[in-house]
Amino acid sequence: MTVMKNYVILLAGGVGKRMQANIPKQFLEVEDKPVIVYSIENFQRNPQIEKIVVVCVNEWIDHMRELVKKYSLTKVQWVIEGGSCGHDSIRNGVFFLKDKISPEDYVIIHDAVRPVLPQKAIDEVIRVAHEKGNASSSIACHPPIVYTDDFESGVKDIDREHVMLTASPQMFRYSLILKCYERAEKENRHDFTFTSSLLIYCGERVYFAKGTTSNIKITTKEDLALFEALRKVPEELLCS
Repeated sequence: MTVMKNYVILLAGGVGKRMQANIPKQFLEVEDKPVIVYSIENFQRNPQIEKIVVVCVNEWIDHMRELVKKYSLTKVQWVIEGGSCGHDSIRNGVFFLKDKISPEDYVIIHDAVRPVLPQKAIDEVIRVAHEKGNASSSIACHPPIVYTDDFESGVKDIDREHVMLTASPQMFRYSLILKCYERAEKENRHDFTFTSSLLIYCGERVYFAKGTTSNIKITTKEDLALFEALRKVPEELLCS
């Protein structure tokens, strides 16, 4: 019987222009530790995760390898170069794993700048993906949603009862995403920021795994302060 293994593609290819810092935002430090290290440690301590590949800004690959050694991130087996956009960085990670994992294995894709990730959320995305073939960490949409055609005003409400907010981590059977990224490459498509969007384009149904509102993406300096505050919240409360 083949045992399915779980791998992680951690995306650290962005340069963080909106942060207005002199280093990529994933390498900024909070309480003397880089943001990306917090993100990796979430997967490092999950017993269901086999290995991690970090897709990194080319100029920071050597620094990333130094962090792996400094913080004993033993599950990080590979650090590879990112692409010119989010889609291409994910594609690089997916194609890199071709001769390293089985088609029946599963791959989590996660943003390095989403460091608040409780173990319960990781376990849930794994559970749903193993059952359905894919899973996207998701939460129900509570605020009202208004459609705009000019970005200055609204013209109609969107029924929020039929809207889910999705984010990384997202998880997929490897054979499924390999097929989808090979199709995108043949069609010269590089505009799918989320793998779930590529799946929908390819005619697949995307399944939801219960996420958490604390799973913030660090984009601005204010987000760094919020992350620091969330670090003080017990993990069991982050999934409530």
